Amino acid sequence: MDTTIKQIEDMSLNAWPSHKMELYDGWIIRFSYFYTHRTNSVEQFGTQTLPWREKIPYCEQLYKRLGSPAVFKISPLVPENFDFMLENRGYEIQHETEVMTLILEDAVLSEDYSDVCFSDVITEEWIESLFNLKGTSSEIHRQVVPSMYHAILKETIAAYIRVDGQIAATGLGILDRDYIGIYAIHVREDCRRKGFARRICSGLLKTGLTRGASKAYLQVVKDNSSAMRLYESLGFRKYYSYWFRVKEA
Repeated sequence: MDTTIKQIEDMSLNAWPSHKMELYDGWIIRFSYFYTHRTNSVEQFGTQTLPWREKIPYCEQLYKRLGSPAVFKISPLVPENFDFMLENRGYEIQHETEVMTLILEDAVLSEDYSDVCFSDVITEEWIESLFNLKGTSSEIHRQVVPSMYHAILKETIAAYIRVDGQIAATGLGILDRDYIGIYAIHVREDCRRKGFARRICSGLLKTGLTRGASKAYLQVVKDNSSAMRLYESLGFRKYYSYWFRVKEA
């Protein structure tokens, strides 16, 4: 087992709690009213004793009861034949994601990010602004997601840039062990291609370095080429991929 991948996978679980979770024989079943695949999927994290032919139907029935598609996360830690088994059961691949890493002393950062504000607290204004930037209109998401952000146990750094008094760009750094994870990079449409995301990332990485982090990681959807270019320009490099197998309820 690649211990670095295992560490990053553990840290990503710490970084983004689900609204509801169940531990089941070395699997964690996550549900958050389908707000992101990561918080609405089954992840394998420990020793297993029960056969897959018993466990998969159990998860399918649970998600069916919740009114959600059954979703399994497939990372390099998951046996290859498990992915084939899901494919044979009619599961399709969605949201292929690249995990990228960086040694902070090698980062290529913006020298000036003085317009970026930082807070150790994830405020209601920051969350509401994130909803607006993402176009989140679901009432249930607006009700439950704030509690998910407030449930993060690790040290957080909420970053944002204001334009005419309103938050127009966001980012979130989560410190865990000797890493800072970079999350929630979003920029208002009329403010894009002005370097906002680069300055927010630079500020988060620099702040993480001053708080004891020596490495960074992030996750980006594979077809998001503009974000990939930004992260590569900062010094991030692809480390591994994961995807989700989804079967509609």
